[in-house]
Order: sequence, then structure tokens, then C-alpha cells
Amino acid sequence: MSLDLVTNVAIAGVLTGLVYGLMALGLSVIFGVVRVVNFAHGEMMTAAMYAATVLFGLWGVDPFLAVLPVAAVFFALGYALQAAVINPFITRPEHSQFMLLVAVSIILVNGLLMGFGPDARNVQLDYQLESWALGPLLFDKARVFAALLALAVSAALFAFFRFTLTGKAIRACADNHLGALVVGLRVKHLYALTFGLGAACVAVAGCMMILLVDVTPVLGPSYTLLAFVIVIVGGLGSMGGALLGGVLIGLSEAMAGLFIAPSAKSMFSFALLILVLLFRPQGLLGKRA
Repeated sequence: MSLDLVTNVAIAGVLTGLVYGLMALGLSVIFGVVRVVNFAHGEMMTAAMYAATVLFGLWGVDPFLAVLPVAAVFFALGYALQAAVINPFITRPEHSQFMLLVAVSIILVNGLLMGFGPDARNVQLDYQLESWALGPLLFDKARVFAALLALAVSAALFAFFRFTLTGKAIRACADNHLGALVVGLRVKHLYALTFGLGAACVAVAGCMMILLVDVTPVLGPSYTLLAFVIVIVGGLGSMGGALLGGVLIGLSEAMAGLFIAPSAKSMFSFALLILVLLFRPQGLLGKRA
């Protein structure tokens, strides 16, 4: 096996991993602020993938152009879901939150099955079959575009939380819920805003993933599990950790597919998860409680 082949597979894995990271970033942001684990996360991304296929099928909209309307719709839906359904469960036991979001995930999966059937769907664009050559290295155009967009959205989200007043208010809610209430912050509104931002992130990731894989309604649970693996590896609640975890998981999957078999990629991902839990339980960039 040539070094060039290994390098090219590693490049593809890293680029895919950045999209994984954006998907997990939404989960990490929601948990880091609202302290609710979104068990419907992968199902939301699957719904975004279907939204991209519908826009492409009806009007020929490129998934990159579909990002804006799909992300806007998912932001609104995420805001409404948090404000109307999840906020009343914030103070309830964790098992109640778990059952609520599992119910949401089941509704999404079955709704997609009823609406689209069990058959796989995809989009077909010319640049999906094109790549750039840099010496012996090949850069798949679709993956490069998707990774660049994932980085851009991640940077915008970092900047929002770091430099805007609303972002600082959301961070204050995450740091001290009671203190935020005392100083008069609209905590429930900020929680809903955060969930909306997490939903928008997963919508963008879904529009990118449809360029890389076919979508079926039952794909959601596997992506939910993948998002959990990524945020645990990177550090639950850490935005940078989500991106790093995504890259590591994408790279491990690519190497497993090359050296063993594509079906073994989950084995490598969970092996990495076990190593992180053994030697750094808080995750690579996470902080000890």
C-alpha cells in the first residue's frame, strides 16, 4: 500500500471530520448552555439532509445555496422546540428530559419514513466527481467545499459567543443560571436561542453531508451516536473540542476503511472513545468538573 494512497485517504477523512465536527458542535453548544442532551440530534441532521434533497429535486438548488433557507428554518424550529417543549423540562429529572428527546427523535424518524419512504436519496452534481491535484495528493472538491463551510460556520459561532452581547449573555447563563436570573437576563429566551443555533449548525452539516453520503430515515440514530462519541472525545461542552473530536473520528474512520474494511470504522471510533475515557475522562479539550 503506497504512502500516497494513505495520505489521500487521511485527507478525505480530515475533511469529512470537519463536517462531523460542525454536527457535534451543535450538540456541544446545546449541552454546554442548556444542560440538556439532545437525543434527537442525528435525526435533525437527517431531516436537514432530506430538506436539501427536496430543494434540489424541486428547483435544482445546490446544497450550498440551500444552507441559508434550511438553517433559517431549523433555527426557528429549534427555538420553538426549546421554548414550547423543552424549557418546562429544564428543572425536571434527567430521565424525564431523556424520554422527551427520545420521543422527539422517534417522531422525526417515523415522520421521515412516512414522508419519504425507506429508499435512499441523494443529490447528483458535477463537482462531486471532481478533485484538485497537488502533486500526488488529491482533494475532493465536494469535501473541500464542505469542510471550508464547516470551518466558516464554526468561526462565526465562536465569534458570536465571544464578542457579541447576546453571546456573552448566553455564556453567563451557562456559567451561573441563578446569577443570570438575578441580574435580569431572559434565561428561557437565551436557552431557546441557543437551541436554535445548535439546530442551525446541524442543518448546515446536513446540507453538507448530503454531498458525501446517501440519506435514509433510519440514518438519524447512528449520527446521534456519532455526535455523542465526538463530543465525549473532544470534551462535552467544549466548542473547540467538538471540531477536534470530529477530525479525529473522521480520520480514524478513513484509516479503518482503508486498512481493515469500511464496516470496521465504528470499531475504531469506539476504540478511540475508550482510550479517551481511560486516560482523559473529561475529553481532550474538556475541563474537570
